[in-house]
Amino acid sequence: MSEKKMSSSRKHHLKSLMLSIAKGLLEQEEKDRDVERKRYMAETCPALSLPGSMQALQDLCRELHHKIEVTDEERYDLEIKVNKCAKEIEDMNIKVIDLKGKFKKPVLRKVRMSADAMLQALLGSKHKVSLDLRANLKQVKKEVKEEDKELRDVGDWRKNIEDKSGMDGRKKMFESEA
Repeated sequence: MSEKKMSSSRKHHLKSLMLSIAKGLLEQEEKDRDVERKRYMAETCPALSLPGSMQALQDLCRELHHKIEVTDEERYDLEIKVNKCAKEIEDMNIKVIDLKGKFKKPVLRKVRMSADAMLQALLGSKHKVSLDLRANLKQVKKEVKEEDKELRDVGDWRKNIEDKSGMDGRKKMFESEA
């Protein structure tokens, strides 16, 4: 184990070497970029030579305007392509999420709101009428069935049993039969 470990001074030395090499590479990349930029500008934008006559200046302006229009058309076309590709990427991401079946449900907060406040929020200032939802409910009256009345007249069966229990109850049974 101890053979594989590196001393801290060796680590710091290697780290400083790596940083110095990286610094040199970054400087070289920066120089290369500057050279490339200058070369590109020399190719695409030649030095401007202003002619002395009015007609030549007008021709130069027309040429520059034409180049500006072409560049704007290319920029517009590229912008449309980029937007189209971005929309396709978004649609494909949605399809991938749907195929995975993992959809994050947003956390819903419980909001206590009356019917009037809800309509006010939905309709804005158009909502003037206060809404009483209980007023629209049907009134249901309980109907008393005839069978229930008959059962009430007969009375509770427990009372009859209590009356017939004991000697008095048996006596009443015999008297009622006779």
